[in-house]
Amino acid sequence: MKLKFNSALSLVAVGVVSALQTVSAAPVYEIQNIEDYDLNGTLASTINGYGMFVNQQNQLVGISQGKKKLEVNDDDNSIIDIEDGISPEQLVTYSINAPIEANNFTFIAEGNGATGSWLPIFDSVFGTTAPEDTVEDNPETVNSINASYYGINNADLRVGSYTGPEQKVAYTGETAGQEYWYYREFEERAFVKKADGTDIAIAPPYTTYTKDDTDVVVGGVSVAAAINDNNQVTGYGSTALANSSIERLNACITGEVYPVDVCVQLNQYPDASGFRRILYQTRAMVWQLDDSGVTPTELPLGLTSTSDVVFTAQGLGINNDGTVAGRSHVYRNNDTDKLAFDAAYWKKDSNGTYQYHWVKMTDDQLSSIAYDINDNGILVGSYKQYIEGYSRDKFFYVDTNQASPTFVTPNDFYQGISDRSSRPRDINNKDQVVGYIEATSEKEKPRLKSGFLFDKNSDEFYDLNELLVCESKGYTQEGNGDWTRNKVEVTDGNGDVLFYESEIRIVEANSINEDGTIVGTAFIRKPSYQFDSNGDLVIGDNGKPLFLLNADGQPVTAFIPRMVVMQPSNSGTACTVKESDNSGNANYERKGGASLIWLLTLPLLWFRRRKV
Repeated sequence: MKLKFNSALSLVAVGVVSALQTVSAAPVYEIQNIEDYDLNGTLASTINGYGMFVNQQNQLVGISQGKKKLEVNDDDNSIIDIEDGISPEQLVTYSINAPIEANNFTFIAEGNGATGSWLPIFDSVFGTTAPEDTVEDNPETVNSINASYYGINNADLRVGSYTGPEQKVAYTGETAGQEYWYYREFEERAFVKKADGTDIAIAPPYTTYTKDDTDVVVGGVSVAAAINDNNQVTGYGSTALANSSIERLNACITGEVYPVDVCVQLNQYPDASGFRRILYQTRAMVWQLDDSGVTPTELPLGLTSTSDVVFTAQGLGINNDGTVAGRSHVYRNNDTDKLAFDAAYWKKDSNGTYQYHWVKMTDDQLSSIAYDINDNGILVGSYKQYIEGYSRDKFFYVDTNQASPTFVTPNDFYQGISDRSSRPRDINNKDQVVGYIEATSEKEKPRLKSGFLFDKNSDEFYDLNELLVCESKGYTQEGNGDWTRNKVEVTDGNGDVLFYESEIRIVEANSINEDGTIVGTAFIRKPSYQFDSNGDLVIGDNGKPLFLLNADGQPVTAFIPRMVVMQPSNSGTACTVKESDNSGNANYERKGGASLIWLLTLPLLWFRRRKV
């Protein structure tokens, strides 16, 4: 049963009617990238991994983030083994006074990969260096380019965005010992990587500011968010500077403290609150890739711009007909007092020209966004609305083939519009949708999240964690047939043998192909190390780090994110073991980026991309 938002049917009545419906058999899934109850879900020497998109050939693209901080034992100058627990992350800060180091790395994986099934393999973009090959004392190995993959089509064309490499200029300031200032020519640029290894950069329409006889390379912003099987890429790009940014650039040109490029970089970096001082007008884009190169098409904004206000439109998903899903600023119902940032789609008319279409919202929805559209014309997205006094995101879908398309909010676990936030990420051509939903109900605290699978045809909504076989959740079967948590043995710096229990939890599903293969992000439990007041690992007598212990003398554990691959099971059954948490375990709180965080942001002014 589907619930249209303005339905007069009460939630109680909806629940009663829904309870009478016949529930179809739930699918069963197995995690494919498990080895010894651990997930092969990130690159070597990185902490976090995210599965972004999978094509029909079971090829996926992903992002690793959080370069591991290597610790050295002062006694014999040997590298400490910190693979058993949650490794400390190398602190990466961006400053014009220090060399630029990257923290995002691209990888690929395949179901039948030459080096192993679904094993993450570093995939260099524009000469990036694998995190495990970086030697801090060797500048030639230090990677300054942050790169992210967001999509892949069935011809193995991969799309994403990357930053410019580090540039430097002689230092003329007053700090003793400093030789250079450091900067980039751009902070975000779309690209396509071909199967033969060729990298193709896609510049935005606007990259250079000119004043009098001075040209200033500001770089602009472009992101390639998705690609279809006709090699059409959608995303967004900068088309002009905001007026406030022009004033800042003029000050860079006339200023005497920094070289112009360094001054521009200083304004490109975010301040302590995350605000960037150089802002752009940004529009949704489609780029056609063929043998002659890349042909850009700028998609229309959802309103007529008559002021100097910064307006934004973004393409985020594209089907094989070339229809684009995304969002744009719009005056709702042409009322200039009701400016909103709303879900939209762009479809070609009979003349082959893209036309803007607003996904109509009511005044109750604060904003909305569309993430994807399939070849059947079914668009998926989410809107933001106050529910029970709190701002929540709710998953919706729209059949764009209708004469007057109306968004539908599917029932989730509670047979109605619950107050649990949910966002879709992807829809395949079988009308199966994946995304995430909040799995707990605390009002004032962060809520645990679960990946979901929604089947539009049967109107069934599933928590992916409830569809997994027991082994995929961290259980092992005893001789008597009972399932218990797998116990992991670790040795700490005192030589003590300790134990903690395995646990794997699907927290977001980002992509699903026609065969039902799902990729996304899972949390996996790892033990936490002890740190001293300086933030350094506490090392024991045997040269290994000490674990943080609970009241029972066993390691305190926390969740870390890893890429996960799930496929329908041919023989397994869904695990029915009742979940329970151990005292002393703590949920991992993600700091910094998360999967799909970057794609949905303008790096200059927007909130984090595909926030989880």
